[in-house]
Amino acid sequence: MAKGNLAGRLKVLVAFILLFGPASVLIFLGTRGCEHRFKELDDYGELHSYSFIDIDGKKHNSSEFRDKVVLIANLQTTCPDDCAISVWHLDQLIYQKIRSNKNEKNEVKIISFVTDENGDPVEDITAASEMLKDLVEDYDPEIWMVAKGDPGKIYDIESNGENLYREGDEFFGGKSYMELMLLSDKRNHLRMSMSGKQEGHIRRMYEHIALLLKQYDKESKRNHK
Repeated sequence: MAKGNLAGRLKVLVAFILLFGPASVLIFLGTRGCEHRFKELDDYGELHSYSFIDIDGKKHNSSEFRDKVVLIANLQTTCPDDCAISVWHLDQLIYQKIRSNKNEKNEVKIISFVTDENGDPVEDITAASEMLKDLVEDYDPEIWMVAKGDPGKIYDIESNGENLYREGDEFFGGKSYMELMLLSDKRNHLRMSMSGKQEGHIRRMYEHIALLLKQYDKESKRNHK
């Protein structure tokens, strides 16, 4: 009788292992691999220091943003959606997500240097500020800063073996930086560059912002253990 009960229990145990064993192994391997699969953005080196004047006439420099993730995306008021950076997509796919997320609101800044159609700095940035107020829901100049200054020097950096500052007829205004978004980390290091003309690229840039913030969050938790 005891042997029969033992045999029965063994059959139940074998059935349990066959049914749930593979899933348990996958869960175990999956949780062990989470740390390994976490992707960190490439580091392309330190960007040149920069300075600018905001809409209120206050001067800023790159050292002020050492504890912020910064997206640099330039503006041209004469052609805000079809020529260089798509303001509408930048608003909907990046700014609104930053604004509505408490953590991102405190950690991410968008800086838009205002240039004319030739890529030269604009002295009066009032029109650009008013444009954002009209086009962007709940526009907050503390998150999305309009800047008076020359952005060209910032783009003088190598990324994937190519200098980001290039000139040519293929670029709007003849200068590559008119169309490029730059993502810098809290040390002012370039972590991603991408065209700001298309929805897909702007959507991907937000994914990289989120990934960079996730990396900082992970490092913070590790340091507090």
